[in-house]
Amino acid sequence: MQRVILGIVLLLFTWVSMSQDHEKKDLKVGLVLSGGGAKGMAHIGAIKVLEEAGIKVDFIGGTSMGAIVGSLYAAGYNGNQLDSIFRATDFTNLIQDNLPRSAKTFYEKENSEKYAVTLPFDNFKVSVPPAYSGGQNVYNELVKFLYPVRNINDFNDLPIPFVCVATDVETGEEVVLREGYLPEAVMASGTLPSLFEPARINGKVLIDGGVVNNYPIEEVRKMGADIIIGVDVQHGLRDRESLLTATEILLQINNYRTVLDMAEKSKKTDIYIKPNMVDYSIIDFNLDDVIIKSGEEAARKKMDTLKAVASRQNGKRKVRERIVSTDTLSISHLVILESENYSRGYVKGKLRFDTDNPTTFSRVQQGISNLAATGNFHTIHYKLRDNEDSDEQEMVLDLNENNSKSFIRIGAHYDNLYKTAAILNYTRKSLITRDDVSSFDFIIGDNVRYKLQYYVDKGSYWSFGLNSSFNEFEKDVDFDLVRTNFGVQAGANLNSINMDITDFTNQAYVQTVLREEFAFRMGIEHKFLKYSTKTLGQIANTSIGQTGRNTDGRTFLEKSSFYSAFGQLTFDTYDDKYFPSKGLYFDGDFHFYVFSSDFNNNFKEFSIAKAKAGIAIPFMKNFSFNIETQGGFKLGTSNVSSFDFILGGYGTHLLNNFTPFFGYNFLALPGNAFVKAYGRLDYEFVPKNHLMFTANYANVADDIFRTGDWFELPTYSGYAIGYGWESFMGPMQIHYSWSPEGKTNNFFFSLGYWF
Repeated sequence: MQRVILGIVLLLFTWVSMSQDHEKKDLKVGLVLSGGGAKGMAHIGAIKVLEEAGIKVDFIGGTSMGAIVGSLYAAGYNGNQLDSIFRATDFTNLIQDNLPRSAKTFYEKENSEKYAVTLPFDNFKVSVPPAYSGGQNVYNELVKFLYPVRNINDFNDLPIPFVCVATDVETGEEVVLREGYLPEAVMASGTLPSLFEPARINGKVLIDGGVVNNYPIEEVRKMGADIIIGVDVQHGLRDRESLLTATEILLQINNYRTVLDMAEKSKKTDIYIKPNMVDYSIIDFNLDDVIIKSGEEAARKKMDTLKAVASRQNGKRKVRERIVSTDTLSISHLVILESENYSRGYVKGKLRFDTDNPTTFSRVQQGISNLAATGNFHTIHYKLRDNEDSDEQEMVLDLNENNSKSFIRIGAHYDNLYKTAAILNYTRKSLITRDDVSSFDFIIGDNVRYKLQYYVDKGSYWSFGLNSSFNEFEKDVDFDLVRTNFGVQAGANLNSINMDITDFTNQAYVQTVLREEFAFRMGIEHKFLKYSTKTLGQIANTSIGQTGRNTDGRTFLEKSSFYSAFGQLTFDTYDDKYFPSKGLYFDGDFHFYVFSSDFNNNFKEFSIAKAKAGIAIPFMKNFSFNIETQGGFKLGTSNVSSFDFILGGYGTHLLNNFTPFFGYNFLALPGNAFVKAYGRLDYEFVPKNHLMFTANYANVADDIFRTGDWFELPTYSGYAIGYGWESFMGPMQIHYSWSPEGKTNNFFFSLGYWF
């Protein structure tokens, strides 16, 4: 009996010992991913090799780009999915926070296409923005890809427990992030100083964790890891020849501490994977293929060691489910945290999605882009989560208002009509009420001008605006234009005269906008027009009808104030104002002139109606075709010719009814009605560089719609070949144009945004 008992005891002891040995083989593996910007894409290659070797990661810690890659892997994406995500991402667009033109209101479109530089201007001091980018597009992508784990607040509950590191910018202390809203934490870990604006979490202002801990090995060890596998994409200190940019110098300063720390941390890493990153920088996102491959190559050198570790792990672990991405959302509740200067109606109007109907990530991101395009917010962080008390989903919107309410904007421009000009703008938001913006342009150069705007933006509700502008320029025009429109007869043979044109316009209007693409405006307008010349004052036997002549010899052809009511309908989905490659455009305008000071004693009530419609179509790689049709006519029997349509020249900012037309110089083809067709072939042979061929055709004369002449073959035609460059100052365009029937040719040149 004793022998039986002894045998049972020995058997139990052997079984316990074998179980303990088996448990010892179940190693817990921690993965540490360093920061490094674009070089962090090498982490993906290393992860693919780890999976190939059979490694099952139990804990992940990362900083900056390591936190981004690590969080996605912790959420459930595998190596191949990460590879596909990063290869399909336009990082240049993300980092620059480029916003689609469709995200901007009509007012914002005009501003973004007029000024080259915008600087905060508070307390009469010009300052520099805190960062190159707000990081909004990056945050949008994190919310989208981490949506499957949206309800996990404790990062230990993720499919793979995760931790990341940030830096408290006020104290310089390390902040270890183990809980919260995962996209927000990861964004904080990667906010590289000067590149992205600091993040705010739990009352702390956080920046890139790489400042204090770019390789969080100790944090992963504390999570319970027995074996540490580390992927280090950092480089050492660079020599003077490599320190050519402010970014590289900033990184060099930060690396003083990092290089010293890594000498010790690399020794504590059981399997240390060090891809060769000497030839790459933190912004080489276009080199995704070679950088990912370098991570694979470095990890593959450790394949035998990796397989040995994998063989000691417990093979009975739960198999990770592959994440299946979804684009459909059902947000039934919108929570907008308090905004001091912007109403709930204003915010909802920009978001553009209905909480009563299903929506998509693309629509949510479009709405966030609409808010970001206003420039009213530093950061727009939002959380998508399931409501704890119901089956509904909610969106919590945290708006961090931009403290700068005043801005200085500057720009420069040259063209053949207005010549050299520089623009200085002062913009003030919330001047009188919430949701308003005031703007004053002062333009100096060969022709002094100004434009004053005040606008209260209520989105899809009725908004209110005031405009005042002053424009003037001089141009040599064909004498037949003056003879025809103003009944001038001269005693000498004249081919051309020098014309001075002054326009002073004031408007009050109301406007409603739908989806930032469709706008209807109606209002009242006062316009003072002055056409004058010194040429006729120097010629004897000149008959000028009802016009007068000053003592200094200047002849006035028009010097009247006109009062009108107007309506305008605009639809604009062009992706670019100057080089549209896709989208639709329509602009219809109707003015009813009811009163005038009547300088020429010929005023009767009349109306001017005009419209322009266009479409831009991409039809081959880098090729697009832009087709537009345009027309206008005068209604009424008034002899006022100052509002007649006059075709000729090139540009996007011509006064009143002056209309561009290639093949003829400015102000060449007059008439009180016209119809025009325009087509342009655009080849973007390298990014931001365009080769263009343009053709336009027109009929223009008096009463062509009444006589039916508008439907005949075009009387006038013009063609142009050109080059365009999207420079930091705005578009530069050079066109050589000619007209077969007129046997004329012109060079048109412009640089900078038109204003």
